[in-house]
Amino acid sequence: MEGLFEKFHKRIGAVTTDFTRQIMQEIAWNEARLIGIKGARGVGKTTLLLQYIKLHLPYRQGETLYVTLDSLYFNQHGLYALADTFAKRGGRYLFIDEVHYYPNWSQELKNIYDDFPELTVVFTGSSMLEILNARADLSRRAIVYTMGGLSFREYLSLQKIASLDHYTLENILQSHTEIAQEITHQIKPFQWFQRYLTAGYYPYFMESESLYSQKVEEVVRMMLELELPLLRGLENAYVNKIKALLMAIAESAPFTPNVSKLSERIGINRNTLIHYLNNLNDVGLTVHLHSEQHGITRLQKPEKIYLENTNLMYALNPTNANIGNVRETFFMNQVSQIHSISLHAQGDFFIDQKYTVEIGGKSKSRKQIATTNDSYTVKDDIEIGTQQTIPLWLFGFLY
Repeated sequence: MEGLFEKFHKRIGAVTTDFTRQIMQEIAWNEARLIGIKGARGVGKTTLLLQYIKLHLPYRQGETLYVTLDSLYFNQHGLYALADTFAKRGGRYLFIDEVHYYPNWSQELKNIYDDFPELTVVFTGSSMLEILNARADLSRRAIVYTMGGLSFREYLSLQKIASLDHYTLENILQSHTEIAQEITHQIKPFQWFQRYLTAGYYPYFMESESLYSQKVEEVVRMMLELELPLLRGLENAYVNKIKALLMAIAESAPFTPNVSKLSERIGINRNTLIHYLNNLNDVGLTVHLHSEQHGITRLQKPEKIYLENTNLMYALNPTNANIGNVRETFFMNQVSQIHSISLHAQGDFFIDQKYTVEIGGKSKSRKQIATTNDSYTVKDDIEIGTQQTIPLWLFGFLY
């Protein structure tokens, strides 16, 4: 255990706290003994844990420990045994990273929760982590949060361009003109917006902007080659089929799937194709949207498939990132982190079963949604909107 403490202190010594994610303020750290944070690889879950520890917990006195379950240590040592020893030594806060790499994670977390009431346990895992369907029922014990990539607002803050407030969706819909005026007095959003759309969703740009796309491609490869086989039992022989399917989506996302043509192109049957599409959605590489309706099943094909964020569009298909598709993907990505989003017959999106939104450039008219209640036109290439017309970039300030 001394080796684990040594590694932990080295890692926490290297982490900076001048910028923290909005989700840190939203997690009920002090209200639960078991907290889960899941999200796609690369969005910053590890940094979040270490920053919280450094800012808020007594980590120098042995009361706090951070471990990652992809460590070789856990090839020969058990998680429950670690918690037992840690609790006996006066431990109070146990942070467990990459929990999905541990074969029996759900059962051992349940046992730790039940047997060591003095411990607060925080764990992170893949987007594919299934708390409700896990072998041990953690749903009654754990509060689970989902972490996305950086918002446009967070990108501006991390780049030290400006530290600005976030706004609720209702704030933006009702007071967008005043909000946009206040922000544009401090920054010129279009000076940075395209850079964010291209290479700002993952924190990798802090390491090297020139290698950003390469890093994103590498993370996508690890999701497909490591996480899918590990968490969905996908045989390695079929990984190339998934890759081919992802590239087919990337070529024209947002993508309206033609199951027959796709099945023929990829060389798999319909049910397998739907299964693979669900895998891409589960791992956090795509988002599936349906029209507003109930009873959607995993055997039902999505009506539209988006890449999860605009950076994936530029990394996977850099020569064919259509601006209209980029606009829709940005809006879908930022809004869906907090709100429910589906397709709408008159507009592009239906938010929280209430607001209809049509996306376009600055010349986009309201004709298509003119007779729809609670409808808004969201336009790119404008700094400030009026009435029911809102600038697209402003939806990057939701979190």
